[in-house]
Amino acid sequence: MQNEFGIDIQQTSEWISSRYEHLKAPYEFNLISGGRSNLTFEVTDSLGHKVCLRRPPVSHVLPTAHDMAREFKIISSLNQVNFAVPKTIGICTDLNITGSTFYLMEFVEGYILRDVEALADLGTPFRSKASRSLIEALYALHSIDPDAIGLGDLSKKQGYIERQLKRWFSQFLSSQELTGRVVKSVEQAYHYLSSNVPAQTRTSIVHGDYRLDNCVLDFQGNLLAVLDWELCTLGDPMADLGLLMVYWAEEGDPITALESAPTAEGGFMSRQEMANIYSSLGDIDIEKLDYYVAFGYWKLACILEGVFSRYALGAGAGDQRDYRIYGEQVDILANRALEIISGKSL
Repeated sequence: MQNEFGIDIQQTSEWISSRYEHLKAPYEFNLISGGRSNLTFEVTDSLGHKVCLRRPPVSHVLPTAHDMAREFKIISSLNQVNFAVPKTIGICTDLNITGSTFYLMEFVEGYILRDVEALADLGTPFRSKASRSLIEALYALHSIDPDAIGLGDLSKKQGYIERQLKRWFSQFLSSQELTGRVVKSVEQAYHYLSSNVPAQTRTSIVHGDYRLDNCVLDFQGNLLAVLDWELCTLGDPMADLGLLMVYWAEEGDPITALESAPTAEGGFMSRQEMANIYSSLGDIDIEKLDYYVAFGYWKLACILEGVFSRYALGAGAGDQRDYRIYGEQVDILANRALEIISGKSL
């Protein structure tokens, strides 16, 4: 029987104890705030050991979304080449345990910079190092051969942007049907982006939501782990770089993709510096980066429409934040995509 957070405490505890001798009941389950889609719990056993449990939202899950087995496979495969991800522990596909597939992974201690307040006592050396760590890790991810680690069949390798446009616009329309909302700016941006897709010149593992607050850093700013692989697939790596630019706010930006963007506080590299480092690492052509930035804003608008609809219909799993801000951001982000399309670049 699930509690309000989507976990059957008794059955999940029994499942964990029966498989992992180093973990001792009773367990404390705490929902980690900050995620807007799949639910992440900090699980602490009676000896103080911590692991993370990931499961889908408790209700209103759109088709093809929130595939825990797929996410578990991706992280496990990246473990093989020592890419910065948490170590996976195990997966439960028995829906009788807590109503959905879930998996366990290690709990990585460190800094997750979700807002300005998280920057307290973290000065310019940390911020500069964090900037370089993130962009170098993104290039490293894009340099991994997916076939060599068993991810060659993760998806089709070509036509990534076309598939993404179709997928997110379909999910956007499905979300709108649930709430009855109409956001014309998302549709306008969709039609332009669909008619102007750049040729895909490279294929790589694409994280799909690569940003500062999806990373765990140490005290010096070194990257320890990249989190939230729900949207990972194969495709055009420029989409990851474009989305990172969307999230990487600078001082003076009129709008930001995050409610409280740490990178806007100064001390971090600029978007252009980040893009230039990425380009220099592999002699990568970034001439059409603005298209991918516009696509990133549009994609984020579609994602937030889904988040808004789930919260509006009561699938927040006990998260009490004001979900209405997501609805407001959808139009803001889509209009930013239209601005970039119109020639207002980074």
